[in-house]
Amino acid sequence: MPQNISKSSQEIVKEALGAVPAISVEQAMPLVGSDSHVFVDLRDGTEQAKTGMIPGALASSRGMMEFHIDPKSPVHKAEFNQDKTYIFYCASGGRSAMAARVATEMGLKPVVNLSGGVGAWKKAGGQMEKT
Repeated sequence: MPQNISKSSQEIVKEALGAVPAISVEQAMPLVGSDSHVFVDLRDGTEQAKTGMIPGALASSRGMMEFHIDPKSPVHKAEFNQDKTYIFYCASGGRSAMAARVATEMGLKPVVNLSGGVGAWKKAGGQMEKT
């Protein structure tokens, strides 16, 4: 008997997009290298290696993010324990919106989602650096 999936991935992403503040690529570009912002790349390592990352971004794949944020986790990343604004991004903005929602629920703040992700970033001429 097939599973009865009651909520689609599109619905989950839509809910996350509605629950998390967003920042446009144009607003985010001047924040690269800022002392008050951390860009967080939620894509997996193969995606990061293929296209590069926003300069200075913190790598935290969607599958490991909760463990990187949790200070009690053995794989905690100290970069998540700062008084800064976290700008989450992925390829197009869906995974990062879901991740930002969970990070906010965990207590990380402020967290914003980069609208359009890497696709919009590159289209606007944003720099990427190889990992």
